[in-house]
Formats: sequence, C-alpha cells, structure tokens
Amino acid sequence: MQAAQLYGKEDLRVVDIPKPQITADEILLKIKASAICGTDVRMLKNGHKNASESNPLTIGHEISGEISEVGANVTAYKTGDRVAVAPNLGCGVCDLCVSGNTHMCSQSEALGVTIPGAFAEFMVIPEKAVRQGNICIIGDNTSFEEAALAEPFSCVYNAFELYGVNPGDSVVIIGSGPIGLMHAKLAKMAGAGKVIINDLNPDRLAECRAIDSSFITMDGDNFEENLRMETGGKGADVVITACPAPSAQQSALRIAAVFGRICFFGGLPHGKSEVALDTNEIHYKQLTITGMTRQSLAQFRKTLSLVEKNLVSVNDLITTKSPLRDLEAAIIRSAKGEGLKNMIVFYDT
Repeated sequence: MQAAQLYGKEDLRVVDIPKPQITADEILLKIKASAICGTDVRMLKNGHKNASESNPLTIGHEISGEISEVGANVTAYKTGDRVAVAPNLGCGVCDLCVSGNTHMCSQSEALGVTIPGAFAEFMVIPEKAVRQGNICIIGDNTSFEEAALAEPFSCVYNAFELYGVNPGDSVVIIGSGPIGLMHAKLAKMAGAGKVIINDLNPDRLAECRAIDSSFITMDGDNFEENLRMETGGKGADVVITACPAPSAQQSALRIAAVFGRICFFGGLPHGKSEVALDTNEIHYKQLTITGMTRQSLAQFRKTLSLVEKNLVSVNDLITTKSPLRDLEAAIIRSAKGEGLKNMIVFYDT
C-alpha cells in the first residue's frame, strides 16, 4: 500500500510499504478521508522526535474510513462499518483515564503522532483504541469527509463546554481559520446575539462572510475600538483566541466584558508562551480564563452527533480534496492559510 511517512524535518515521502497485518484484538481500517491539521504542518516544518530516517512515521490523525478486517476477538464492530476514529489513547488505568479524560493521560499516545496514522491506504486500530471506545460508527447521511472533521471539531467543543455561551451573548473569535469558524458555528447554535470574527487576513474574513452572512468580521485596523463600539462599550461576553499569537491573549483581556469568559484555545510557539498580561483586568472585571487541549471520547461522539443531526454544518469548511500523492502540497497550502480545511481522500477507482 501507499503511505505518507515523515523521515525528518521537511522530509515527507509517499512510499510503498507492506499492507499491515492485524492481531486478533485489532481492526484494519481502509482510510477514506483524512484532514490536515496544524500539527501536521508543524511536524513537517520542524520534524518530530518519533520520526527519523531509520524509523519513519505515517502521519495523519483526523480520521475516517471503512472497516476492512476485524480481529477474531473483536465483537463490537464488523467489516464494512463506516467509522470515525478519535486519535488519542490513554493508559486506561490512571485516575484521569478512569474519569473519562483519557486525552489528558500522562502516558497518552496518538495515532499519526506516536503511532502510524491515517495518511495511508490502510491503518491498524490498536487493541487499546478498540477497547477504549475510540471508534465511532457514523450514519449513512454523514460523509467520510465530515466524519474526519470530528477530531478538530471536538477539540473546539471541549473549549465550548468550558467557556459556555448564553443566549444573547456577544462572542468574539480572534482567528478566522477553520477552528475559529467552528467556534463561531457553535456560538450561533447556542444562541449568541453577536458572533464577531477578527483576523488580519482579508481573504479569510471574506470566506467567513460567505459561509454565514450573520458573522460580523473585523480586521486589525482599530479592532479593539471597533469591538467596543459594536458592543455598546460593554466588551465581549466571550473571547476565544483561535490563533497562536501572544498579542491575541493580551487583547482578549482588554476587550472582555465584566464577568467575561476567555478561552486561550490556540497554543503558542515554543519560546513565546510566557506572555505579559495585565492581571488587573482579570481582578477588577472578574474574568474567567480557560485553556484546553485535545478532546474526551464523549466530546468526540457529541460532535459527530451534532453533525449527523444537522445542528452544525462542517462541510462548508472543506476547501480542497486531494489524493495522497499531493499531501505535501496540501500541507503547504494549509501552512500559508490558503483556504480552510484541506482534505486527503481515498476514493475507489
């Protein structure tokens, strides 16, 4: 079969490797769609400790496909099942795993990051993932492309559960990429009075307006002043930094309303994560600030349910669909901020 393997920094190759064999407790998945994530961009740009010339790694962790083979001891799934797969695996026995937060396990592993992933024709779903519940059967009305977006969407839903949106709230998202738009869509579903998206990229803002004309877009010119005018001087009830920028975190404190909720969603690059914040903004406005990472399996299933019930659409976030041989070019497009979600698809011919 063909697989896209990372050999080191800026060294990604589509190669022929043997089709994997499964044990009695594993599942073999025929990949149908796998989306490109910022993690894939960073792994290509910087390399990764789990990828080397002697031990290349098949990347890709936003996963959907059709079960091709089922191990003899597996009873919950069958050949032909259409599924999405959550990538994060916990040890299964620590307090965090037992509480349902397997994604926070200190011994966590991840498909496409520490274990061979989904930029390949076939992928083994390990026994731990089968038993933990990482596999979610999808309905016939959900496309494989939509199902692959359950992974980033459930990360957004994790944050959404922390900051909360009340009917009538003013919600500001700093960053108009696919993650920012997912936050915007959830906020609108929850009844936000205003959904305001800020970005420096005019093309991205235009895409936001094309997806939903009710979204209010603001560029970098006098953003904070314009935001205050839009909210009648009150500021935003919810602020989400959906970008890896220290300045966005600083701005979030200034534009938040009294009793505002802030989510630092976008992680910051190494060496730039120590940010000077005016903590008096937190103190005197009684702000609540949260962070997030990954998603629980319950959140993964919840977001699939939202998509399947047509409560939130993610199909309009898909910009391109490419074959595996064009993966590197698609990752470069993602790195440049061209379009929204770039997808690798494996269609039968």
